[in-house]
Amino acid sequence: MSDMFCFQCEQTAGGKGCTKVGVCGKKPEVANKQDELTCALVGLGRAAVKKTPDKLADELMMLGLFATVTNVNFDNTRISELVNLIRNEKNKLDASAKDFPVNELWTGNEDIVSLRSTLLLGLRGMAAYAWHAYVLDKKNDEVTAWFYKGMRALGEPHTAEEWLNLLMEFGQINLKCMGLLDEANTTTFGHPVPTKVSTLVEKGPFIVVTGHDLHDLKQLLEQTDGKGINIYTHGEMLPAHAYPELKEYAHLRGNFGTAWQNQQKEFDNIPAPILYTTNCLMPPKSSYADRIFTTAVVGYPGLKHIPDAASNKKDSTSLIEKALELFGLAAKERGTSQKDFTPIINKALELGGWKQDKQFTGINGGTELMTGFARNAVLGVADKVIEAVKAGAIKHFFLVGGCDGARPGRNYYTEFVQQAPKDTVILTLACGKYRFNDLNIGDIGGIPRILDMGQCNDAYSAIQVAVALANAFKCGVNDLPLTLVLSWYEQKAVCILLTLLALGIKNIYIGPSLPAFLSGTVLNILVDKFNLKPISTPEDDLKTILSR
Repeated sequence: MSDMFCFQCEQTAGGKGCTKVGVCGKKPEVANKQDELTCALVGLGRAAVKKTPDKLADELMMLGLFATVTNVNFDNTRISELVNLIRNEKNKLDASAKDFPVNELWTGNEDIVSLRSTLLLGLRGMAAYAWHAYVLDKKNDEVTAWFYKGMRALGEPHTAEEWLNLLMEFGQINLKCMGLLDEANTTTFGHPVPTKVSTLVEKGPFIVVTGHDLHDLKQLLEQTDGKGINIYTHGEMLPAHAYPELKEYAHLRGNFGTAWQNQQKEFDNIPAPILYTTNCLMPPKSSYADRIFTTAVVGYPGLKHIPDAASNKKDSTSLIEKALELFGLAAKERGTSQKDFTPIINKALELGGWKQDKQFTGINGGTELMTGFARNAVLGVADKVIEAVKAGAIKHFFLVGGCDGARPGRNYYTEFVQQAPKDTVILTLACGKYRFNDLNIGDIGGIPRILDMGQCNDAYSAIQVAVALANAFKCGVNDLPLTLVLSWYEQKAVCILLTLLALGIKNIYIGPSLPAFLSGTVLNILVDKFNLKPISTPEDDLKTILSR
């Protein structure tokens, strides 16, 4: 029997599954504890049939799933705390409800395991989106209820057809969840506006913020205001520069580094602390481990953690209450909770930053990035876009986006954008854009040819733009001169893909390799039904797409 089994990310060992240690750095005991956590969540889902779950149960369902997303939590102790909290809450609802057997999680008929795993991984991705909305006091009861339904479904027998129906139903629910997050972000921070972002790091104390959580960033900006500390985004935090409420802070200065997989090189001996608000955390090198701070669900043994003060139980002594406070659970008013970032502020002042300004570049040598072309910004110039299409100035749109990663072959996305004809527009989102977002490929009638729509969380924007264009041209989305060319790595990419398929979008190109959790039979179903296509070469794929 193997020490562990995990095949949820694109870089899984041999393209089949990690069985000794995770390629991400996850150790077997952590992987197995995360499996136990997953199976406990199935028990919580079952318990919710007998009695209506309360706020804490809902929080544990979201946070428990989020904790198992790739590169989020490597801390066995904190995963164990979540397991205990979940079982404690399950027993309140229905002590007779059983967890799903751990030894059955990844075993059984190959195709059923594939379909069941696809749903589970999609649920993990949706949990991340739901949590980001939740900390901004946005919740959708239908989305929340589906977490329980989905986790129960994992422990139930279903035919292949029933599993496929569940996946399509989930895709529609995830669309609502992404819409919820879009509402949470835009009502809290305003609609993003096109913004130029510098890659210059100025001399003096600074803090790098990575991950996805805009609420954490806002709190840090508030607490560092006037202290002589500059804040720089990293990875998926880049789009934060485009939100009006965050742009108000003059010390939100620019962007540091590129995508997540380059962090061990880019953070080497950095004279500043780094705050991880979500994934993607890699095992840190000794040269900067002492200046990493984690928060929320992120965890790694030995790293400093900023707890969430939301529970307001400063004098709590029980293990349950301490765990609740660590994860910021059972808050009375979620959106008013405040974390204390004093430790990371003091570390920034202690380290002092660089003595002179340092100019960094993107992977192609560019020194300036553009972001902020979310749905409101793009639809605000929809008339210009439509006229450009009608006039033949824009012949095709490509959505080139998704997760970045270290596996060879991802230069495909750089070359694809470089080779795309000058009468085409590149929409992009998520950290995969770092492969090309510093390129200067010009504009079409004042419309930049590269339009950064935001985080992976902002896939909703891309969908809304596609729907609006289809309505304008009185056709279906599949009839538009639009092709999706996606890169995937972790579970948020899975839930987005399932949403796209549930919407009936076809001819999606995906790479750099196909998910290991898709069996040959399941993959064939998706190819036959949706014409899902593995990427080949930029030259061949562009030729095929543009010849249609």
